[in-house]
Amino acid sequence: MNFRLATLWRERGLALLAGLVAALAHPPFGVLPGLLGYALLLWLLDTIEGPRPLRAAFLRGWLAGLGYFGLGTWWIGEAFMVDAANQGWMAPFAVAAMAGGLALFWGVAAVIYRLVRPAGVRRILVFAGAFAALEWARGHVLTGFPWNLPGETWKAGSAPSQAAALVGAYGLTWITLAIAAAPAVWREGLAGRKAIAAAAAALAALYINGWMPAALAVSASSPTVRIVQANIQQEAKWDADRFAQVVQAYVSLTARPYASGTPATLVVWPEGALPAAINDYLAPGTWVRQAIVDALQPGQLLLIGGYRYDGSPDKPIYYNSLIALKRTATDIELVGIYDKHRLVPFGEYLPMDALLTKLGVKSLAHLGDGFATGPRPAPLRVSPDLIVQPLICYESLFPGLARPDPRVRALINVSNDAWFGVTSGPLQHLNLASYRAIETGVPIIRATPTGVSALIDARGEIVREARLSLGETGVIDGSLPNVGKITPYARLGDSLFVLLLGLSMLAGFRSKAGGGY
Repeated sequence: MNFRLATLWRERGLALLAGLVAALAHPPFGVLPGLLGYALLLWLLDTIEGPRPLRAAFLRGWLAGLGYFGLGTWWIGEAFMVDAANQGWMAPFAVAAMAGGLALFWGVAAVIYRLVRPAGVRRILVFAGAFAALEWARGHVLTGFPWNLPGETWKAGSAPSQAAALVGAYGLTWITLAIAAAPAVWREGLAGRKAIAAAAAALAALYINGWMPAALAVSASSPTVRIVQANIQQEAKWDADRFAQVVQAYVSLTARPYASGTPATLVVWPEGALPAAINDYLAPGTWVRQAIVDALQPGQLLLIGGYRYDGSPDKPIYYNSLIALKRTATDIELVGIYDKHRLVPFGEYLPMDALLTKLGVKSLAHLGDGFATGPRPAPLRVSPDLIVQPLICYESLFPGLARPDPRVRALINVSNDAWFGVTSGPLQHLNLASYRAIETGVPIIRATPTGVSALIDARGEIVREARLSLGETGVIDGSLPNVGKITPYARLGDSLFVLLLGLSMLAGFRSKAGGGY
């Protein structure tokens, strides 16, 4: 009895370990052997014994997910420490709830795998399909949270990451899981060795594909860009006495002389750059408006991330927005507005608001009713010859959120990662956002208050000397990288991912092993 109990806890510990090491494979850690955690998880699901295998499978899958998401999302606790006096107590509960909630998807995937797994090495494909399908669900349920998809383990810009241009991040998730899980069948004789050899060949194909030079569209001219990172900590933004200092930090960096002597076409400030409503600080006659006018040159464009309100004064509707301004001869004029479409649950809006407010759960938005949802992302024309696609913060996590448009010259990702301090969160966000460049073949201009800001090319690589890391103050000046040729993923979306899931279903149709409750 004691031996059985010890074995049970050992297996649960191994499941937790499987998730932890798989999470370590992601940037910024980059311990790629951690991908073998998926092989360990497959082995643990295959070796379940006892009268209730599905219950055991759920628990093992959930524990693996708990380790994976615990290490991958622990930094969300930092957001509650910005207002530690009022919200700090929620930090450990939020981290535990986030990891435990996301892990439910892995628990369900494990149950599906046990239900339909076939005998033999074909079960690798069933494993990949079950977990990839539930990762897709994780990216869509309750607006979705596709943070650290297994397919995004590869550092953006690396050779394996380029497969996202073909199959997207979800398709690359299926491929990554199938390759990484293959060593679990090494004991199965010739068939096992063939399966591992096939996985090795697939891994080699990822690298070979990624090493091939990308075809770039030739642009008649490349707009020049200045990205401003003022390194304003989040807690400073809620100090009314420091508002003027925050404004001065941004306008002084914006007005900094250019090494080339020619002002940038486009200046980009991050999400939440100034801690006030856009309507208020850009109102005619305000000193902030005049300070911005003085910092720009005639003809320059400025993109600012911030919140604005609409509707009646007694019941305003708030939006998390990106606005485009153009400097005229003596003033600035509004040339475009983009309102964030995909909002962060519990950060920008409160699901089940009435119930959770009674329970004392507060929205981090610092706005009574949170933000309203904007329309689905659409390109924003900021000048007659420059069209961009904004993605505000969290929106950069979602493959295919913005519909492909051949007119788009750049993706604009403004994000307020200052909420998460000097943690792994902002570094992970940089990697995940860069995958949208690979999928679309469109470069990214990324601006954050405290890092990491960067100019990212169409292959997801950061342009040389075009990065400001965590805690740095300064500007990035450079020419916008060329757009790539339209990618298969931009044309087909997740169609190839669906085909891969179909392959997993075919693999599971034959004789099955396991079952029972």
